[in-house]
Parts: sequence; structure tokens; C-alpha cells
Amino acid sequence: MAGKAAKGTNRLENDIFKCRDESNWKKIQELAEQLMQRGTGPQSEAMASFFIGESKLEQFLEEHPPTEANINKAKTGLTEAKRYLNNCFTEHGAKEIVEMKSVKVGYTKYRWHRTRHLTVKRTRCGAFLVPLAGVMTDGHFLLAKLLYAQGFYEEAITHLDSGGIDRLEEKTLSNRILKILAESFAIKGLCLEKVPLKTTSKTKAANREDQIVSYFVQASDLALKYLQEVEKSQGTVGGVVPTGTAVGTVATVAASSSPLPPNTEYRIGTVLESVLQRAPLLMIKSGKLRQAIDQYRNVLRAEETSSTQSLRQTMSRQLAEVLLRGVCETNYIDYEPRIEIKKQGKHWRPNKYSGQSLFMPKTEYEEVLLLLFISEAMAVRNAVLDRSPEFQDARIHSYNNVVAVYDLLVFVLARLGQFQTLCESFERAMKFSFEEYHVWMQFSLSLLSSGKHLRATLMLKECARLQPHNSFPCLLAAKVCLENLGNIEQGVEFAEEALNREKRNPQSLLAQCHLVLGVGYALMAEQRRPQSKRAEFKASAFQCFLRAQSADPYFHLPEYHLALHYAEVRQLSKAVSHAKRALELNPEHVHTLHLLALLLSAQKQHGEALQLINATLDEYPNYLNLMYTKAHLEDYCLGPEEALLTSKQMLLQWKTFYESELKSDFAQTGLQRVTSCNRGSFHVRSGDFSDRESGQSIAAAARVEQALSEALQTGAGPLAQLQAQTGTAGGGPATGPREKRGSQTLWLLQLQVWLLIAELYLKMEQLSEAEACILEASNIYPLSHQLMVMKGLLHEMRKEYYDAKTCFQNAVSINPLHVTALQHLGLVYHYLGSSQLAEKTLRDAVAIDPMCHQSWFNMGKVLQETGDFDSATDCLNTAIQLEMTTPILPFSTVPRTLE
Repeated sequence: MAGKAAKGTNRLENDIFKCRDESNWKKIQELAEQLMQRGTGPQSEAMASFFIGESKLEQFLEEHPPTEANINKAKTGLTEAKRYLNNCFTEHGAKEIVEMKSVKVGYTKYRWHRTRHLTVKRTRCGAFLVPLAGVMTDGHFLLAKLLYAQGFYEEAITHLDSGGIDRLEEKTLSNRILKILAESFAIKGLCLEKVPLKTTSKTKAANREDQIVSYFVQASDLALKYLQEVEKSQGTVGGVVPTGTAVGTVATVAASSSPLPPNTEYRIGTVLESVLQRAPLLMIKSGKLRQAIDQYRNVLRAEETSSTQSLRQTMSRQLAEVLLRGVCETNYIDYEPRIEIKKQGKHWRPNKYSGQSLFMPKTEYEEVLLLLFISEAMAVRNAVLDRSPEFQDARIHSYNNVVAVYDLLVFVLARLGQFQTLCESFERAMKFSFEEYHVWMQFSLSLLSSGKHLRATLMLKECARLQPHNSFPCLLAAKVCLENLGNIEQGVEFAEEALNREKRNPQSLLAQCHLVLGVGYALMAEQRRPQSKRAEFKASAFQCFLRAQSADPYFHLPEYHLALHYAEVRQLSKAVSHAKRALELNPEHVHTLHLLALLLSAQKQHGEALQLINATLDEYPNYLNLMYTKAHLEDYCLGPEEALLTSKQMLLQWKTFYESELKSDFAQTGLQRVTSCNRGSFHVRSGDFSDRESGQSIAAAARVEQALSEALQTGAGPLAQLQAQTGTAGGGPATGPREKRGSQTLWLLQLQVWLLIAELYLKMEQLSEAEACILEASNIYPLSHQLMVMKGLLHEMRKEYYDAKTCFQNAVSINPLHVTALQHLGLVYHYLGSSQLAEKTLRDAVAIDPMCHQSWFNMGKVLQETGDFDSATDCLNTAIQLEMTTPILPFSTVPRTLE
């Protein structure tokens, strides 16, 4: 009977040790109670008490983690567990175990078990030959954990010291003992944090901090080692269960169709999770940033387990934040694992990834982006998509994790100009961002920065729907429509909606709303005919600018647009006054400086205007619009030879832009940042191109030109015939358009420079040089309406009126609002004897821009030839009056900017 009882006891003990490694505490409690009933002596009862106390402690802490909020619950709920654990330290229990040390082993049949780093022999009768440190040490460590949960920190430290936590020898341990040790080191550090020092010595305080950090680091290593060993024993690698393996709950979770992210059976608990993250934070707090970064790297380099995936995501983001906030490129030290010192013994340290194929970042941004992409991949994979109420908390938690990563990605990638990569990241975020304004707005801004304005407008429209009281999305969409898309009507609609929202819910954007709406009305005025409709929109724009000025008297842009309005109606003194006020508010606003130079030239102070342009170019040497105006002022003041030198400088500057663009993956953004003008190429025109083209009409004409030019390059039949009809300026065939790399904006800039040089050569009557410049421009966009105008001017100087007429007609076909083409087309009609057609064409030019003196002058010449002397006199008198206030370049050269 005694043999059968011993055999049953052995089976129970084996099951208990197995369940301990699996953390199956309910089963352990049942088996321990059976062991106590079948106990063969006091030592068996002591062991059973230990197992029951351990199971009760762990079950309670699973439901009530050891936090300050649960201290009162722990004081009442852990009483029974504490009583069972204290039984291990009673005088009777300790005496029985100590007496077993003197028993001689005389049996041939025995088993070896590993309960700790110490060996336990079990005799045939079932008696334990356990050194006192065996169960006693485990009991001390578990009692310390219990006392920490109850808030008795000093008593917990006493038990940890009694268990010899600082004297343990590193050896191979079972999974359960690994976790007990990890928690013991963590609790020792946490208790030292809670217990105040009894001295004010700074040295002892620093030593205490170092001691706490060392305990946390040791606990972190043991925790990671424990999780790796658990997965290894269950046949999983990196949290993946091999095919055909049934691993209880792990396999069940892997095959679950739950909308929640996969969970793992083996959790290290809140104590170890907090310690893993607190160790580097304490190092940072004590000023040891380098050691903190190394600790982060060591944790992240440990072989991944399913239980550490969430931790890896969090610590990847935290390390990225530390590198961004505390490290600069000059003091960054890359990670070199090959120089690590290999200490003896690896039983308590986690396995780490190693090999020649690992990617090692060499710069700060490489490491930050690697960390953020790793964190993003994990966050997106674990995002909760189910919108059911029961998953709301989990969904919010996972969403906040992803948003934190994306905010950091925005910060880094925007600094590097990698907006396309940022857009791709937000594409992945869309699947779990339903009705989330923050992500939609970030995505919209990324699309804007990458040049995808149309899609950005759709995103902003959705943002406006998500927050019906927020005026910012509508305001930003209006700016995009006006500045980038040329969709003036929709831009005005967005601006009106933004203004209505701002009036209902003020957000300090009232001046901005009035300003954007005023710019929209001003652009609509340039597109409207007849004159009465145009005057109506101009008056509305003027009122909006006044309201913007009243809403924010210290905002420079309303002053700038008021100055531009007064300049266009030739009230120069008021325009100069508002321009100077705008410069007082913002002395570095380049468009106001440009406008002031044009106002000086309109007052016939060309020398002062040239001085102002030169002074502005000293501050903005790369701004091509200023150089363009400088060339025309030099042509007027110093002659075309001096202007040619400035034009050559413009070509050199263009070359610099082009080379920098080819080196960048996102060149257009960089170009806009350098030149400080989104629409500069569409506003650079020659002095005779005094047209009233709006951004919409010019952008549309440019798109038509590009499409026609590309079609011509492919050899399309009708287009090839058109090119053959127009020919080059000298009548020969044009060279085929070269294959262009780079943005359309950049090539349009070069086109304008070549046309400027051709215009200067025409003034110098060097027709062959002008023809060569026109040929260069033809290689860029052979069907540009501005290029056709320049060809027509060359034919007109050669008195080849039929060819000139064809060129001007082609230009008007592409852009019906091009005033210069209409002016010269009317003259050519007059030269060819079609006076009525000439008069009609010139009247169209006057209707488009009634402030252009050249149109009135040309119409006066035509009416004089037809014998209508009274009308001719009125036209010529109007031309004289307008010429007295005409600038060197039309005021429309200055953009209606919103920046």
C-alpha cells in the first residue's frame, strides 16, 4: 500500500511541475490539495502548501494586477495565499526539510528533477532531499511578490534579501523559475523606487538609481529569455505555430476568426512589461542617454516571440522618439553588435538575431525610419477593424497606437521631403480610419505636399464632412483649387463655406477666409465678360480684402492684395501706400517687393525700381520672376545688351534648378521651396505680353500645349501638318522636341527665358539670333501659344504678314485670352487690308484688358486708316492717359498669392 501511495504521489508531483511551466494555476491548486491529502509526511504537506499558496497568488494577480489601485484588494484577497506560503517557513516545516539533508541515499531507483538551479533527488519512498534554499528561496520570492502587491515594500525587500537574490549563481533554469527570478529582480527595483532613502547624500542617491536600473535590466533579460524558452518548448518560432502542430490554446488563437488581433497564452504580466519599458526611461532621466539607447537596441534585437510583438511595437516607437528628440546627426553612434563583449554564461540572457544578412542602419534617419516602419507594420497588422460596441475599447487602443506612429512618420518623412512614401503609409492606414478626422487630414496634407492636388481636394472634402463646424478643411481646399487646380468656381464655393463656418464657430481664421474669397472673386473677374460682370466681381473682391484687413489689421496679405487692386485700376498713390504697409508688417514678402518695383516703374521711376529689384535679388538671388523684371528694367534704362547678361544668368540659374531636381526624388516640391513661387512660370511674360491671363486660363493653355507637343512628338498626322504649316521662324522644319526629364514647371521656365532672349534680339534687330532662340524654345514645347506669338512677331518684323497671321491665329486658338496675340493679329489684319476684322479683333483685346494702352493705340491706328477720326482720337487719347501709368511689366506678372 505504501508503494502504491508513493507512486500516486510521484504522479501528482510530476503533473504539478508540468502545470507550473504552463501557468495552469487552477489545475495546480487541485493537484496540490490532492497531494496534501495523500501526503507521506510534513515535508509533503509543506510542499503542497507552497504550491497552493503559489496558485492562489497567481490567480489573484491575473484578475487584479499588482498596481497601486489594487493594493486594498490585495490586502484582503491575498490573506489565504500568504498563510499557505508562510507555512514553508514554520519551525516544523523547516525542521523536517533540514533533517532530510542528513539522509543517505541508499536506493538504486531515483529520479532527477530540476526545480531551480539546484538539483532535487526523489527517493523511492517519495521523500524530498531538498536543500533549505530550494523551496525556501522560492517561498521568499513569492512572498516578496505578494507583499509588493499589498504595498508593503520594505518587507518585500527583506524577503528578497533573505532569498539571496544578489547571490544567485547563473545556471540553466526551468521556465517557471525563470519567470519567478525575472519578477523578483523587477520587484526589487520597484520596491527600491518606492522606499525613500534615509540620507540626503547625492552619491548614495546616484548609487540607488544605478542599482535600480541594474535590477530592471536583469529582469528584462530574464523576461525575454523566459518567453523565448516557452515558445521553444511549445514548438513555435517568433509567435508562428508550425503547420500540423497542435499546441493547445496557441493553435486555437492562431486559427481564430476574431476581429481582435491575435493574443498569446503566455503573458509576462504588468510588472515585467512596465520594467522592460522603465529601464531605458530611468537611464534617460539620470542623463545616460547612450546607455538608454543601447538598452532599447538590446531589447529590440532579441529574437521575437508572440508575446513581445506588442512590446516591440511600443519600444520601436519609443526609441525613434528618443533618437529624434535627444540625438543629432553629429553625435549619433550607429549600432555595431560586433564590438559587444561576450560575457561568460548565457543562461539568463535572451537569444539575439545575428548573421551577415542583417541590415544595420548607419545614420540617425535610417534607424528612425527602420524603427517606425517596423512599428507601423505591427500596428497595422494588429488594428481592430470591427465596429461592434464590444470591441470599442480595443479599437480605440489600436487606433491610438497607429496614430502615434504615423505622427512620427510625418515628422521624419516631411523633413526629408519623402512625401510619396508618406502617402503610401497613409494608404495603408485608410482601412482602419473610418470617420477619423486626424488621419484623413494628415493624408490630405501629404497628398498636397506630393503634388497630388486633385485627390487632396477630395480628402479635404471628406474632412469637411467629418467636422461640419471646422472651417480649416474648406479653407485649405479653396486655396488648393485657386492656386493649384485653377478651378476657380469650386474654390469660391469652398471659400464661402469656410466663411460661413467661421462666422458660426470662430477659429481665428476670419481674415484668411475673407482673403481667400476675395482672391477667388478677383480671379473670376479676370474670366468674366462683359465689363459690367467683371466690375461686379472686382467690387466683391475689393470688399473682401477690406473685411480681411479689418478682421486682422496686422495681416500683410490683405494689404498686399489691396495694393494690387489699386495698381490695376491705376490708383498708384493708394497702391504704394498699401504696399508699404504690407512691407511694414512683413518686410520679407517678396511679392510685395516685386509689386512695389512695378509701381515705381509705373510712376516712371525706372532707376529707383531697378535699385529696388537689385536689393531684393541680394536677398532672393534664386527668384526668377525678379530677374525677369530686372532684365526689362535694364532694357529700358541701360539697353538690351545689359539685359542679355541678366538673361544668361537666368539660364545658369535654371541649370542649377534642373540639376538639383534630377538629384531629388521629389524635385517639384524642392523647386517650389527654392523659387518661392508655385505659379512663377505661368506669370513670367515679356513686356509686350501685357495680357490679362488668369492662372486658370494659363494653366489650361499650358496643359493643351503639353498634350499637343507630346502628340506631335509621336508623329500624329494632323499635328505634323500643322507644324509643317507654321514651320520655324525661318521657314525650315523645326527640330523634334527633345525628351524632357523633370517637371513641366521647370521646362516652362526655360521656355520663358528663351523667349525673353528672343525678344531682346528682336529689339536689337538681330533676327538670326532671335530665330535661333525661337528654335531652342521649339524643342521644349513646339506648340506653345507664347512661342507662336514670338514666331509671329519675327514674321511681322520681316513683313511676312500671312505667316505672322497664321502664328497669331494658332496662339489665339490655344489661348483666346492672350491679349498680345490679339493686338498683333489685329495689326496684321490691318496690314493685309481687312480693317473691319482688325477692328473687331482689337475690340476683343480691349474687352479682355481695358487698361492696356497698346490695344487702344492699335485700335486708334486702325480707325484712323478707316476714316473714323473722332473715334481714333478718343482711342489714342485713352492710350496716352493709360501709358502714363503703365508699368514696365503688367501688374498681372505679380501673382495673387495666398502665402
